[in-house]
Amino acid sequence: MSAATMLCLAALVAADDITRVKEVGPVKVTTSLTPSELVIGDEIRFEIRVEAEPQVEVLMPEFGEALDRYTILDFVPAREVDDDQRSRFTQRYTLQPFSSGEQSIPPILVEFVDNRPGRTPAPKDMDAYEILTDRIDFTVQSVLTEDATIELKPPLGELQLVSESQSSPGAWMAGVLLVAILTGSVGVVAWRRWRRGVSRQNAYEIARGRLDQLLMQPLPTNDQEIDRFFVIISGIVRRYLEDRFELRAPDFTTEEFLELAGSVIDLSRDHQTLLRGFLRQADLVKFAGVTASQDDIRRSTDIALRFLEETRENAPLVDGDATPRGTTSRVSGASQSPVSKSPVPRPSEEKRAGV
Repeated sequence: MSAATMLCLAALVAADDITRVKEVGPVKVTTSLTPSELVIGDEIRFEIRVEAEPQVEVLMPEFGEALDRYTILDFVPAREVDDDQRSRFTQRYTLQPFSSGEQSIPPILVEFVDNRPGRTPAPKDMDAYEILTDRIDFTVQSVLTEDATIELKPPLGELQLVSESQSSPGAWMAGVLLVAILTGSVGVVAWRRWRRGVSRQNAYEIARGRLDQLLMQPLPTNDQEIDRFFVIISGIVRRYLEDRFELRAPDFTTEEFLELAGSVIDLSRDHQTLLRGFLRQADLVKFAGVTASQDDIRRSTDIALRFLEETRENAPLVDGDATPRGTTSRVSGASQSPVSKSPVPRPSEEKRAGV
C-alpha cells in the first residue's frame, strides 16, 4: 500500500471520529466517539482518555456514569505509566443506542488531586479539581428510507379455514420441530448470558465476598487458629491487589511484592503505609511465631476492610466466584479440612513463598 493511500485511509478514519479535548492544569481529558453516524442496531465505541503529570491522583468516572440511556455491551478500563512517570487512564465502552434520531453523550466528570510539591491539592472547600467533558452529539439513522410511507394498509379480509383434507401430518410435525428448535436456541442463549453475568464480578466484589465469609466466623483464640486466620486474610488482600492492579507475583516475598506494587501501581502514601503494616503484621504471626492479641486481629481486619473500600473505584472485572472454597469454613479447629482447600495459600506454601 502506498503512502498516499495510507494517508487517505487515515483521513477517512479521522473524519468518522468525534473528538473533544479538555485540559485543566496537569491533566488532559480526551473523549472520542466512533462512528459519528450509524444505523439503529449498530454499535458505537466511546472512549475516555486521561493523561496526568507525575504525582497527580486521577479519579476516573464510575462505571456507566451518565450512559444509562444506552445498552453497555462491553467495558475495558486500563492504566499505564510511561518512563517519565506520567499516568494514562482509559475507559473504553461499546454502546448500542435504543432508538434512532439525534443522540448525545452527556458531559462526564473527571476529578484529580494535585500532589506535586508546592501545588494546592484541591480548590478551597473541595476535595478535588473537576473537569467536565464536552457533550458529544451524533446521529442514529433509521432503517426506513426517506420515501417510506407510514400509512397503514387496509385489512386483507377474512382468512378461510383450512380443511382437514388440506392439512398434512408432515407439515404439522415440521411446525412442531421448528418451534422446539427456536425455544431451545432462545433458552441456550439466555442461559449463557445469565452464566456469563454470574461468573464475572469485579476484583473488589470478589475480595469483599471472601473477606465477609471469613469475618462471619468467630475470632480465633489459640495460636493455630490465629495462624490460619492471618494466612487467609493476608491471602485475600494480596490476591485482591493482584486482580485489582493486574499484578502477577505469586512467588514473591512480602518485600518483593511491596516493591513491585509501589513501582507499577499508584497508591497514596497512606495506602502504602496501611498495606506495608498489614502484611508485615501477618508475616510476624505466620513466620516469626509472634502471638497476635485480639486487638491485633481486629486492627488487621479493620485495615483490610478499609483498604478494600478505599481502592474499590474502577476495579476491573475478573472471572470467578466471589465465595471460593475455604473462606466459608470456620478458622477455628484443626479438623476443619475445607480451610486447606482454599485457593488462598496454605501456611507451608506461604513459608516457601515468603508472603
